[in-house]
Amino acid sequence: MSQLAAPILVQNDPWLQEQSGAIQHRIDHFQQKLAEIESSHGSLYDFANSHELLGIHYSEDEKIWSINEWAPNAKSVSLVGDFNHWDGDNCPLNRDNTGVWSTQLDGSALKHGDKVKLRILGADYSLRDRIPATIKRAIQDQSSHDYSGQVWHENSPYVWQHEFDPSVVNAPMIYEAHTGMAGEEPRVHSYREFADNTLPRIADLGYNTIQLMAVQEHPYYGSFGYHVSNLFAPCSRFGSPDDLKYLVDKAHGLGIAVIMDIVHSHAVKNLAEGLNEFDGSDNKYFHSGEKGNQPQWDSKCFDYAKTEVCQFLLSNVRYWLEEFRFDGFRFDGVTSMLYDHHGSVAFDHYDKYFSNGVDQDAVLYLQLATTLAEQIKPGVINVAEDMSGMPGLCRPIHEGGIGFTHRLAMGLPDYWIKLLKHKTDEEWSVNAIWETLTNRRHGEPNIAYAESHDQALVGDKTLAFWLMDKEMYWHMAAEDNHPVIERGVALHKLIRMITACIGGEGYLTFMGNEFGHPEWLDFPREGNEWSYHYCRRQWSLVDNEELRYASLNNFDRSLVQACSEHHILSAPQANQLCCNEGDHLIAFERANVIGIVNFHPTQPYQDYHISVPSHGVYKVILSSDDSAFGGHNSISPQQEYHTFDGPHGPTISFNLSERAGLLLKKV
Repeated sequence: MSQLAAPILVQNDPWLQEQSGAIQHRIDHFQQKLAEIESSHGSLYDFANSHELLGIHYSEDEKIWSINEWAPNAKSVSLVGDFNHWDGDNCPLNRDNTGVWSTQLDGSALKHGDKVKLRILGADYSLRDRIPATIKRAIQDQSSHDYSGQVWHENSPYVWQHEFDPSVVNAPMIYEAHTGMAGEEPRVHSYREFADNTLPRIADLGYNTIQLMAVQEHPYYGSFGYHVSNLFAPCSRFGSPDDLKYLVDKAHGLGIAVIMDIVHSHAVKNLAEGLNEFDGSDNKYFHSGEKGNQPQWDSKCFDYAKTEVCQFLLSNVRYWLEEFRFDGFRFDGVTSMLYDHHGSVAFDHYDKYFSNGVDQDAVLYLQLATTLAEQIKPGVINVAEDMSGMPGLCRPIHEGGIGFTHRLAMGLPDYWIKLLKHKTDEEWSVNAIWETLTNRRHGEPNIAYAESHDQALVGDKTLAFWLMDKEMYWHMAAEDNHPVIERGVALHKLIRMITACIGGEGYLTFMGNEFGHPEWLDFPREGNEWSYHYCRRQWSLVDNEELRYASLNNFDRSLVQACSEHHILSAPQANQLCCNEGDHLIAFERANVIGIVNFHPTQPYQDYHISVPSHGVYKVILSSDDSAFGGHNSISPQQEYHTFDGPHGPTISFNLSERAGLLLKKV
């Protein structure tokens, strides 16, 4: 009797042979669960319907309101709100044998905009007013700061203007953005302001994808949107649900995909706003006891094994894709989801990815989530925030993978920051740079980035600040040749150029970092007297042509354009042409583009030879030393490089200034 073939993931990576059984179990576990769902509900799509069954819904045909809530351990539930003067005896709900509490109200009982809550007598005999779990809008009272659910039933639904197919995005060039801080004034900015003022900037730079942060409602602004309380409610700080739809619609009109940070890895602990102890028990949505706590984030961990929780979260995936037409997700905290230890170990052996410590229920949930998203929106972009490097995370499920389309290359920004903190330019190893940027699993696409919002937060520094620090406040005039600024501007461009070109199959920057925004991010908090001064983006700096921020912005635009026009990121990994440690020079080929980067702090090169893949004439498509980018124009844009026969085949000769980079393409 012949042995069954190993999973494709193992066939493609023989080092996984010992994990073959565990990988096959993942495939079987998924197929078994999917079959169960299809048997009980007809399809995975129909299973993901918690937002349709639970919550507050109005029937146009019957002219009635239906109120339904899953609270299996509660002793009593009633609806309170503006409509009944918050009288807990006025509108009781009745429990069925599945733990769902329900009632119906006449169509005139509730109206659009009414504030509502559920008054729940819990299993622990606590009496609390709670926000319905699938509420579509939650708002905060400006005087008391308390949150309430809000009935949202507009007479005229939003009329979409633009269709968009995310499958046209072959290689995501992602602009990570936060709506509230996207303006220059020290305040919270709106979805519509972002759409009208920030989107044109993103489109001008050439990014084809926006990653929108802080979309799901969260009680603490300073959490960056990662302590979610109401998973189905768009953050009301920035405007109405229709305002968010306007933002997505306008982006689609500009040919830009919009993905959102979706937080299914944990939830806020707050009893007043969130799901914690919703029915008076500690194990309704979350694991009971200590397993239900995420100690690093002071938050609660979902119990993915529970059918109702899995259904609730999958419904959330469906809701954002359908109701707001998002083109995918950046799944937050995937490492924390995948492991009982939340990633607090060294991943030094394949056993760590498949054996003890792995939450197999979370693996299954993510497989279902990526499958559902692809079914609803073919070509969906699903990015995993994972630092563990789990093999197969970005491979199809039938191969033994989890089904994400991309993984964030989280080690890259850490590497650049470490390099800038601990080594002088002369100590940089180009071999180490090459190894760091190209060391990734073949066939599992990565989103490369030199810095994201993490590096911009107070307590850390952006690359620009590591490079130029306080000198940015005094010497950023275009005509000021201060040596610290000269070095900083040059390296800011080179780090981005080489990271984008060889670091992954996609690229990401955080709003403002592309032009070297000079200040850190600091949300309003008690420690800064609730100031918004650092919770904004100073676009006036980049709009001032007399400052070097404009030249960095120009470079970013040209880099994104070069990567897009020449399909650099959708090509196979780069081939090394030269990595000369003594000369601090790296040359590579990717997508028939030749990249040359001279990291040497003082040494320009004349008549430098490198071998190239084929004979021909090469022309400059990008030079970091162009005067439009704050450089010294050492290379003419019209410069041509003719190959000749060298000792190792076709060769070109070039001149290149210190701390400068070139991208060449054969004519």
